[in-house]
Amino acid sequence: MSENYDFNVAYPTLRPSMMGANAVCASQPLAAQAGMKMLMLGGNAADAAIATAIALNVLEPSGNGAGSDAFAIIWDGKKAHGLNASGRSPAAWTPEYFAEKGLDTVPTYGWDAVTVPGAVSGWVAMAKRFGTLPLTTLAQPAIDYARNGFPVSPLIGRLWEIAVKKLHSQPGFMECFAPEGRAPKIGEIFRNPALADSLELIAKTEGEAFYRGELAEKMVAHCQANGGALTLDDLANHKADWVETMQQSFAGGSVHELPPNGQGIATLIALGILDKLDIGSQPVDSVETTHLCIEAMKLALADLDQHVTDSEHMFFDPQMFLNDDYLAERAKLIDRTKASDVTYGAPRPGGTVYLTAADSSGMMVSFIQSNYMGFGSGVVVPGTGLSMQNRGCGFTLDPTHANCVAPNKRTLHTIIPAFAQDADGKPLMSFGLMGGPMQAQGHLQLALRVMLYKQNPQAAIDAPRWRINGGRQVAIESTFNHNTLAALRAMGHELIVEDPLGGHSFGGAQVIVTNPAGGYLAGTESRKDGQALVM
Repeated sequence: MSENYDFNVAYPTLRPSMMGANAVCASQPLAAQAGMKMLMLGGNAADAAIATAIALNVLEPSGNGAGSDAFAIIWDGKKAHGLNASGRSPAAWTPEYFAEKGLDTVPTYGWDAVTVPGAVSGWVAMAKRFGTLPLTTLAQPAIDYARNGFPVSPLIGRLWEIAVKKLHSQPGFMECFAPEGRAPKIGEIFRNPALADSLELIAKTEGEAFYRGELAEKMVAHCQANGGALTLDDLANHKADWVETMQQSFAGGSVHELPPNGQGIATLIALGILDKLDIGSQPVDSVETTHLCIEAMKLALADLDQHVTDSEHMFFDPQMFLNDDYLAERAKLIDRTKASDVTYGAPRPGGTVYLTAADSSGMMVSFIQSNYMGFGSGVVVPGTGLSMQNRGCGFTLDPTHANCVAPNKRTLHTIIPAFAQDADGKPLMSFGLMGGPMQAQGHLQLALRVMLYKQNPQAAIDAPRWRINGGRQVAIESTFNHNTLAALRAMGHELIVEDPLGGHSFGGAQVIVTNPAGGYLAGTESRKDGQALVM
């Protein structure tokens, strides 16, 4: 039995934690099945993750596409490896480039929101280093879904309809995603044969066609025809980077996040602050625990917003934000009795898809890829099915800010994978939560529930969540105890109570934890269309 995890926690759900020697969790059932198929073919967790990721860009275009960025943490059985497959800005991008166009911000839509897409390079890099099956095999389920069609699932269908109303004027969007002049209906079979051809070419050439060949030429031609700055050199010069993870001790173990340009550092800062505040002395859903978590996260997000960008352009070494003295200093700013307005510190020297897979050899993969905002920039390259993210709008044009736009620079990213080890350094949990600014906050809440309070993964996912909006304003799910909500209001938190149904505002989690009895426990987001599969 899994005596280390609590299976008596009851939150509203119909889904139990799944148990098996191998596991795949994703936000779309057919994508999870694509990953499981690779395990059944004899592949490993890396193969399963890549196949799931490629399938998701077909099945869930409301969150990602081949024009997305991606990040991953791979536990190879002995060590965690970080992968940053986010793209950099075009070489022509400067504050002056946008000023000459009469813009005071980087646009949200169109080619001037598009940085170099990195996800394809992430698939290739992971397959080459850790995969065992050919990329053509890993891409085949996605190619089949794109060519032969798939039924549009409920949440994705609703987001698709919203996107068509918003993005119908963007170049190439309607031709690809609304060929009949409307969004596909829920349950309707949708086909994307152009994307099938592109994925086939990407797999066959191991990404070369995307960055240096036929697809690259089509992307650049379409960009330049629509006034954008992306060049063949921008694409050819891109590469995914293997990086060391950053770690923060917590609950007797440690949590891993990727270093900036991702926002995972905010999770680590908040966990470090909580470690100074005797967190865990009160029940997990109590007003005391919830208040401390919100306040610690506010401090971490203030640092994130002010300081974090491409690590090569940060004013402070990212590791300085995890310095023990700095965390203690930040923890002293928290009032246990009331909500506060917080600001960033200065350390002294001293809409996304998330998936996870694990196999019987001990390999675990935490993987995330995203368009940023829903369908991203709205741009789709004609005849290719390639939809482009809008990650560039994360830059600021303020020349004094760390995240100011510059040539060949990675912007601050919201998408982050996470991983955790236990007190003995053994793998404990591969986890993540999609949902823009909710992600670092969701990581904290999942780590707290599983690592400190020993909730089983499905219970930790189903539990009510909160989300800091800014200042003292906190969105919070209506499934929280009403007495807790009243007490938080009395402390000065400005609560916006929201219905958790809809699966977007509070993110979408996937979690795999190691079972003390052997194998894994897997949970999937009850607010979304997802599935946890085991064998």
